[in-house]
Amino acid sequence: MLLLSIPSPHTGVVHLGPLAIRMYGLMLLAGIAACIWLTGVRWVKQGGDWDLVFRVAVWGVGFGIVGARLYHDITSWSEVQAIDAWWAPFAVWKGGLGVWGGILFGCLAGAVIVRRSGNSVFRFMDAVAPGLLLAQGIGRIGNWWNQELFGKPTDLPWGLEIDPEHRPADHLGDSTFHPTFLYELIYDCAMVGVLLLLDRRFRFKPPALFALYVSVYTFGRFFEELLRIDPSHHIAGLRLNAWVSIAVFVLSTAFFIWWQFFHRGRREPVPPPRRTTGPAMAIPRGRR
Repeated sequence: MLLLSIPSPHTGVVHLGPLAIRMYGLMLLAGIAACIWLTGVRWVKQGGDWDLVFRVAVWGVGFGIVGARLYHDITSWSEVQAIDAWWAPFAVWKGGLGVWGGILFGCLAGAVIVRRSGNSVFRFMDAVAPGLLLAQGIGRIGNWWNQELFGKPTDLPWGLEIDPEHRPADHLGDSTFHPTFLYELIYDCAMVGVLLLLDRRFRFKPPALFALYVSVYTFGRFFEELLRIDPSHHIAGLRLNAWVSIAVFVLSTAFFIWWQFFHRGRREPVPPPRRTTGPAMAIPRGRR
């Protein structure tokens, strides 16, 4: 008998009178807000303005959600079919957002906005990197509310209680599982601190910090994938996302080493970011 464990909410919906709040979506919004705040603080310190951060957020979040759902639909079609409704491919409120597609589509959309504003895409990528990792960590709390994406059974004191209806068919006799959402939350927040510390102590050549963010995330994600037991395609004994983590880690790490230590191309100009054209924001512009 377990003396300690982490309870799970029995429902992912909180009712405030006639208003039903889906906590999965609320956690995503909290992560987005944290990312905007941290990115804005960093960008303003470099001489930029909040207007560009907000514009990138609007387009990046929109395209990011599309990309994240598209990745999930492609790689986990069986889960989509299980919903058995015409709107199943769009049911983000039931969970199912692939971080790989979200980051890719969101960053591409954001890069277009930054480029059209006349600012450096590479410098903005480094400014947003810690914020993206912070958002990913906070967003994982939504998996706790939905009782999904947990790990293997465990009797450790921090085992996560899962209701029978959310357990896999071959684990109905188990009651507590590894809280992978908590592992990633702790790891991501810790790595945010590491990235901020490294950025303060060393001079990175943009977008080296962004590449480092990708490397530290995929490193931790690989080990998380070894614990998870939710349905997934397997290749040579490893989950699909474990292979994706390996491939992206190798590419991002190789790029970071080459770009930071061996690349001898023309150094990107250092002048302060340009103010964006558009409605003025009632927020003071930062100074170096």
